[in-house]
Amino acid sequence: MNESAQSGLRYFSSYSGRGLPLRLVGELPPEAIAHRNTCFRASYDEAGRPLCIEKLVYGAVEMRYDYRWAADGALAGVTVSEEGEAPRELVLG
Repeated sequence: MNESAQSGLRYFSSYSGRGLPLRLVGELPPEAIAHRNTCFRASYDEAGRPLCIEKLVYGAVEMRYDYRWAADGALAGVTVSEEGEAPRELVLG
């Protein structure tokens, strides 16, 4: 089993729509990542909700979204971190 499958990470080419959480599209096999300049890497909880989404540019994390979920399954908040900037906390609901 490869490292990505063991860690539960999934890779995508882009996202669509507006709002949170980001809706990732164009899932990529882990072996395709070495041939891309940019992609999104995501981890999910047991319910399939995103926990962390990172935008990778030439292998470095340029942007990161850390999601928090309420007990009822609603998105409770997100921390947005962008390269060179202080993290921003967004509280929802």
